[in-house]
Amino acid sequence: MAAIRNVGVIDIGKTNAKVAVVDLDQRRELGVLTRPNTVLPGPPYPHFDLEGHWDFICDALAELHKAHGIDALSVTTHGASAVLLDAEGNLAAPMLDYEFTGPDDLAAAYDAIRPDFAETGSPRLGMGLNLGAQLHWQLKTDPGLSDRVATVLTYPQYWTFKLTGVLSNEVTSLGCHTDLWCPSENRFSSLVDRLGLEEKMAPVRKAGDRLGSVLPEVVARTGLPKDIPVACGIHDSNASLYPHLILRQPPFSVVSTGTWVIVLAIGGRRVLLDPCHDTLINVNAFGDPVPSARFMGGREFDMILKGREKGCSEEQIDTVLSREIMLFPAVDPRSGPFQGSEYHWSVDETLLTNGECFAALSFYLALVTAECLAMTGAEGPIVVEGPFAQNGLYLDMLEAATGRPVEASAGSLTGTSIGAALLVAEGDTEKRQQAGPRGSGGERLSLLKQYAGKWQEQLQ
Repeated sequence: MAAIRNVGVIDIGKTNAKVAVVDLDQRRELGVLTRPNTVLPGPPYPHFDLEGHWDFICDALAELHKAHGIDALSVTTHGASAVLLDAEGNLAAPMLDYEFTGPDDLAAAYDAIRPDFAETGSPRLGMGLNLGAQLHWQLKTDPGLSDRVATVLTYPQYWTFKLTGVLSNEVTSLGCHTDLWCPSENRFSSLVDRLGLEEKMAPVRKAGDRLGSVLPEVVARTGLPKDIPVACGIHDSNASLYPHLILRQPPFSVVSTGTWVIVLAIGGRRVLLDPCHDTLINVNAFGDPVPSARFMGGREFDMILKGREKGCSEEQIDTVLSREIMLFPAVDPRSGPFQGSEYHWSVDETLLTNGECFAALSFYLALVTAECLAMTGAEGPIVVEGPFAQNGLYLDMLEAATGRPVEASAGSLTGTSIGAALLVAEGDTEKRQQAGPRGSGGERLSLLKQYAGKWQEQLQ
């Protein structure tokens, strides 16, 4: 088969779904098509539009293959999600939205059976953010579901099943605060048996494993070659991490940004993680445990900005720093190191200009990220992936607050897609894109450090 250059990537985030073509040689996207990841209200409960996504994916692959040519396929999705299939490979139940609060109604019963943090590295989270809590709630509230379910698939592997017909699970999604995986022993946790799912979990494969041929009906619908290789797939934050694992020497950390800000610490100092502060153990593409922390930074950004203009002037930045205009956590109290706290401003928010609000919000997001880095024992350079890598104020404050170099990934808007594409890369990746260092110097850096210090003091 010819060398792989252009990889079609199915990339399903919590906010948007997209299909991209990634050029492996240039390590950039050649084409992208997107649709909103709109949650359907039900019945029976809020769920993801898998049928609509599949129509979009097939149409997008057809269009992008015609325009660019696709040599291989890979998949990456958000975590905290699984798909339940019946014996015929159809949905046994709609795929529940992890922000649905239904599982909280059975929290006491679930807490009685979930494994300890020491076994799973999963903190106890609300709603359906622990995948085990979702499955427990679904099985308890739908008495016939246990009999209908033949197979449980992690979310990226649902799409590779749709492409190839091959059933699989994969450790980066299983290790994403699901309560279903034991990272230290590389096995399913005791919860799987307690839920009665031990015989229904699809076989565990590696993220880069190549599955079978694309199904004839997919070939007919998309025009893709029938022998095109398909990677097993990967959790989105781990997709952002993957290029750095193969290019860098530890210690370093990756900050994956989007709806969620996920901090992943590689080779840092040993720390005792506190699950009450939304720290956890993720599992990388090689199956290794990764100390991590997270908060809903992208969601918080939207909640505060409320559609206002993004950006600010130098004068507005100076005003925020000199007047110490500060936002304190937590804007979204459901997750992160300050979960349960109510956010507040140091000034009357209604008197702020749009630019002042943007600057203070950017600083706030960087300071919460710095707290996450400290809790995970992160050391060495910090690489920022995703939309926040375009925000110079965020990057400057993160460098000031941590005292370590901060790099904006050159593929800053496409970290997940590029990481997923590299799963099918062949041969040497040494020449591929490296992120570049950046920094804020002089008087501004001194002011940023002072601001960070006072923000941290007022949280004590």
